[in-house]
Amino acid sequence: MNEKILIVDDDVNICELLRLYLTKEGFTPIIVNDGIAAVESVSATNPSLILLDIMLPKLDGWQVCRKIRQTSDVPIIMLSAKGETFDKILGLELGADDYIVKPFETKEVVARIKAVLRRTAAPAAETPKEVNYDNLSISITNYEMKVRGVHVDAPPKELELLFHLASNPNRVFTRDQLLDEVWGFDYYGDSRTVDVHIKRLREKLEGVSDKWELRTVWSVGYKFETR
Repeated sequence: MNEKILIVDDDVNICELLRLYLTKEGFTPIIVNDGIAAVESVSATNPSLILLDIMLPKLDGWQVCRKIRQTSDVPIIMLSAKGETFDKILGLELGADDYIVKPFETKEVVARIKAVLRRTAAPAAETPKEVNYDNLSISITNYEMKVRGVHVDAPPKELELLFHLASNPNRVFTRDQLLDEVWGFDYYGDSRTVDVHIKRLREKLEGVSDKWELRTVWSVGYKFETR
């Protein structure tokens, strides 16, 4: 494994605890204790992932996240004693990949690190950029959906959801799987958001083809079924 994990926290006890667990799991931990050192360390050490506390001296975690995102897409998991939904959403909107509230179980942090690394590790070349079916074309490169050759407007998340389902025909996804794999983080809201997006897609695709359909698998989730 040997991936480098940059730990940014001014609490030396938390840093040492994380260092022990991450080393045991085969990671290489790098520890810094303030925001300026964090920004400098990203370019100096090229970490695989950053554990970033919010309450830091010199620069806070929000500022650090903004600065890192100007030059790097390295995965970031924010750590904070602030558990309000607003703070979680702010962290994610600034570019964080996940958000963990203190106090936390160290095993959970390790599990979240592995999950984020899995999610961000697949080379882009392995992912198809366009899928085509009877009377339907979906391009994730230019975010375009065509029905019977005609461009149909769809919000980005609708298009991403349809693309994900259509890229895995006949595979059933639960709502939680779709939230994780399409939205790309632990969604802080009602999982029924998937139902709303599916409903809107069905309205756009009604009667388009008898060779495929967006199907509900009762008590499980949804799939893009081909015939």
